[in-house]
Amino acid sequence: MPSALTCLKPAQPEICHTIGMTIPAALARRRSYSGPALFSYGFRPFFLGAALWSAVGVLLWVRQYFGEISLSVGMNALDWHAHEMLYGYVAAAIAGFLLTAIPNWTGRLPVCGWPLAGLALLWLAGRVAIFMSATIGPAAAAAIDISFLAALAAVALREIVAGRNWRNLRVLGVLGVLLAGNVVWHVELLRSGAGDYGVRIGIAAVVVLITLVGGRIVPSFTRNWLVRMNPGRVPETFSRFDVVAIAAGALALALWVALGSGPAAGLGLMTAGVLHAVRLARWAGDRTGSDRLVLVLHIAYAFVPLGFVLLGAALLWPHAVAASAGIHAWTSGAVGLMTLAVMTRATLGHTGRPLAASPATQIIYLCALTAALARIAAALGGWTELVHVAGLAWIAAFGGFVVIYGPLLVARPPAWSAPR
Repeated sequence: MPSALTCLKPAQPEICHTIGMTIPAALARRRSYSGPALFSYGFRPFFLGAALWSAVGVLLWVRQYFGEISLSVGMNALDWHAHEMLYGYVAAAIAGFLLTAIPNWTGRLPVCGWPLAGLALLWLAGRVAIFMSATIGPAAAAAIDISFLAALAAVALREIVAGRNWRNLRVLGVLGVLLAGNVVWHVELLRSGAGDYGVRIGIAAVVVLITLVGGRIVPSFTRNWLVRMNPGRVPETFSRFDVVAIAAGALALALWVALGSGPAAGLGLMTAGVLHAVRLARWAGDRTGSDRLVLVLHIAYAFVPLGFVLLGAALLWPHAVAASAGIHAWTSGAVGLMTLAVMTRATLGHTGRPLAASPATQIIYLCALTAALARIAAALGGWTELVHVAGLAWIAAFGGFVVIYGPLLVARPPAWSAPR
């Protein structure tokens, strides 16, 4: 039985640059892994599971939205959709990212084999439990569902503490907030039959995570590419301004979570939106048009300030702007495009493929962008037919990822090699 200490080190150091980390000395330590390729590294099962469930979940949601089917899931359709996108799809994508990045942050060998398979099965059990909550009961479903994020947090904490990588405890803190949001959602469901605070906490946690992680990898990958391929203006280095933008965004999100509405939260969100728009403009994204793997990161991050502005406007002028426009700018736009961008890039790098967006990859990026824009437009204009367009484009994007990248994720990893 393979253990977590017999895993293959990554062939590419791309993910090492997340949160500004350098390549650890442990990258030079080679280990063999003889189990299924799917469980040789954290990104493999969780990126595949995230994409597959994202496509299936939206397919079921769109059909429910238009009254074509009715699922007996122990909650209303909107709560099921919101929960499964946040605590199902997004949680899996975060797990894949963390379990791949943490070994590079800490210098420890990655979790793989039976421990990784157990985490993946725990995530899958949560999806089944929520789907069958009307049968097994909400309390049992809650216990099974919450256990995945709790186990993931415990594994991540163990690795970070063992590696003495204290600076990345802040990322674990965001994971803890996401776990708390899931607990709150289940408590709300048990008490009142519908989630509210739990959804806002989950969205806020994911947006903060994007401002932290995206705020490191977007300028880092942009600078690396520009230095090699298009010398000239490069992204501004991380500075006090970035700290102010992140803090303003976190504070505005906290106000929104706590208040739900009102001018104070609205003004805070609008201010944060302006700061994050300026932050994005400092990263020289306009010079990355010929590298779609880099360009898509900038486009994804652009939905962060857009979400702040749209939701802030909705709180200030509720009769003019729908709050769901801002929420979907974050969820369909920032989360959807950023997770797709990270999953494609990490899969290419860690399976030894060239870091270049093929025509098929560019098509799935375009589908995800279409889904986000159509869903925001549907919320702003009340055009329900665009929900169909958004749903189909989303399914094409993440279903396309499964078709294109699934074979890479389940194939045997390439022989270990030193990073280039």
